[in-house]
Amino acid sequence: MTKIDFLAIGDIVTDAFIELQDATVNCNIDKNNCQICMNFGDKIPYKDVVVIPAVGNSPNASVSAHRLGLHSALATELGDDRTGEECLEALKTEGVSTEFVNTHKDKKTNYHYVLSYEAERTILIKHTEFAYKLPETAENPKWVYLSSLGDNSLPYQKQIATWIKQNPDIKLAFQPGTFQIKSSDDLGDLYAVTEVFFCNREEAKRILHIDASESIDIKDLIQKMHDKGPKIVVITDGPKGAYASDGTTVWFMPPYPDPAPPKERTGAGDSFSSTFTSALVLGKTIPEALTWGPINSMSVVQHVGAQKGLLSREKLEEYLKNAPEDYRPEEI
Repeated sequence: MTKIDFLAIGDIVTDAFIELQDATVNCNIDKNNCQICMNFGDKIPYKDVVVIPAVGNSPNASVSAHRLGLHSALATELGDDRTGEECLEALKTEGVSTEFVNTHKDKKTNYHYVLSYEAERTILIKHTEFAYKLPETAENPKWVYLSSLGDNSLPYQKQIATWIKQNPDIKLAFQPGTFQIKSSDDLGDLYAVTEVFFCNREEAKRILHIDASESIDIKDLIQKMHDKGPKIVVITDGPKGAYASDGTTVWFMPPYPDPAPPKERTGAGDSFSSTFTSALVLGKTIPEALTWGPINSMSVVQHVGAQKGLLSREKLEEYLKNAPEDYRPEEI
């Protein structure tokens, strides 16, 4: 059996992308806290709907890693329905190992609705409550990539933390999902064994109980995240760029230029985090990994859905070779 380079753990979902036609967006004067508005009790027209199986933070990451040349697998839970069958078929088509995918009788596979408007999206989510089971691997994977799980997964995540602690040869990448961010105070054991941690600036504030309106220097924000345990901290800041720290040095990385206006931003964070992690698995340094992540994010947002734009290593390196002169990490 081939050793697993990249074992992604997290919930799988089918996304139905609904491209809205008639809506308005209202924001604060500083362009933050935006809300999408539609007429209540009305019939709302939409342009199109696209249904994409086998997505979610961790499935997206497993596909990303495989396309970059790693032997990747996914540990996840499915219902015994047609949606689950379609997810399994999609993973196999992408070359992701499904030996750790569990199917649960009389359960529904997760199905989310993505309201897409002007390149941004609002996602209606519902996680089926599964009985999570720690994957039994014949040989330890090189890296585990943990992301979005349901709100009943706290005991499971504690098991994962114990597993990583007892097997220090496994390195953990942690990109928390919605429920994991809410329960961050209960995940101390997980943060303590994390090799590389990912979130955006707003999520970091929520995790650290910092008011959203409070101004805080990015270095201070990163240090507070290091204090929770991760050796490497990566904080993204949307179209402004991203920051990474090894606890001693902080680097800033600008975004890769978009060849055209983004079509849809779902999966931009997943592609960045999984590509950064894949670069580390392949022996790249933190600054080198920082140059990889934004390229896949740039490519993903040129398509609808989180996986269509994911690049091969050859194509990613081609973009890197042709990058603008100022596309490089800088110490701050």
